[in-house]
Amino acid sequence: MTEPSLNNDELTRQEIREFIERAIRENRVMLFMKGTPDQPRCGFSARVAAILSGLGVRYAAMDILPDPRIREELSALSGWPTIPQLFVDGELIGGCDIVTEMFESGELQELLGVDASANEGDDSARGQRTEPSPPAADTPSGPAARPIPLENNLRDD
Repeated sequence: MTEPSLNNDELTRQEIREFIERAIRENRVMLFMKGTPDQPRCGFSARVAAILSGLGVRYAAMDILPDPRIREELSALSGWPTIPQLFVDGELIGGCDIVTEMFESGELQELLGVDASANEGDDSARGQRTEPSPPAADTPSGPAARPIPLENNLRDD
């Protein structure tokens, strides 16, 4: 699959919306966040990215900050006002609180088809550092653990 790119300052809102819809449709696990998994610009976004990376889930991530229209169109599409937003199989799962609750209960692992027992005792999603903790987003723990980069070079010029 060719990785989509938002790199044209002349894109219309409709083109941005179509790009977002395609990203959700083409990526089983899609995270819209502030920043990137390697350089999150928000604690909530960092937490969701750490949970996904810690579970070894292959996911796509998109930074919504380069252009305010990305966030506006995403929220209009999802009906969810806050960032981050996690989609699985084309469905909105929710933001940081919901993802964290699902992770703690094992629901997220079940939804994603990963072994919940591999993360028992992991309090990193709750902000408490205990062993084992999820690997940092830049620490490979297998090919499935790396996020799929989606380039979006829109600028707020």
